[in-house]
Amino acid sequence: MNWGGPGFVLAIIAISTAGWLISTWIRAKHGYPIENEWKGMSHRGDAEADRKIELLSSENERLTGQISRLEERIAVLERIATDPAERTARDIDALR
Repeated sequence: MNWGGPGFVLAIIAISTAGWLISTWIRAKHGYPIENEWKGMSHRGDAEADRKIELLSSENERLTGQISRLEERIAVLERIATDPAERTARDIDALR
């Protein structure tokens, strides 16, 4: 084989292109970001996944608020359980 001929150069170009195509195909198949022509990253757009993320974020905010309200209620119950009886009776009457 002539190592200096155009066939060798074309073979190297074909092998490099095939390797790049296979690598890109594997990355796209498994959901990894793919480099575009200008060295930026192209992410796979999935509307369903974005919707699920938005729903989970809003549910997380709701549950965080609920937990903080429950912590406040537990603090009040602990204070009622540990305070003297007269003060507790006044607090309970004040809440009515």
